[in-house]
Amino acid sequence: MDGMQNAKNFLDVGALEDIAPLGARTVTTTLGDIAIFRTDGDEVFALRDQCPHKQGPLSQGIVHGKSVTCPLHDWVISLQSGLAQGLDIGCTPIFAVKVEAGRVLLALP
Repeated sequence: MDGMQNAKNFLDVGALEDIAPLGARTVTTTLGDIAIFRTDGDEVFALRDQCPHKQGPLSQGIVHGKSVTCPLHDWVISLQSGLAQGLDIGCTPIFAVKVEAGRVLLALP
């Protein structure tokens, strides 16, 4: 039963191949825009599409390794934790995301 219940929390947001390596796409939800990122190793991560500094659109930033650099003021945000790197303040909410059968699935609370 738990597996079926958890499966309902995931939203299919498209094919992995629709997101370029080192790229992102944005999904509009009732929680706001969420950016889905793809690394060069085909890992996927999901963050609120908003830098904790000045709310810059992270989906328009540069993906490198497991980080994204905000396009506004070059803050580097961890894709794994949402934490601003090298700073003691600033965090962007993260969301669970997975790939099954080539489809990207986003977990929404």
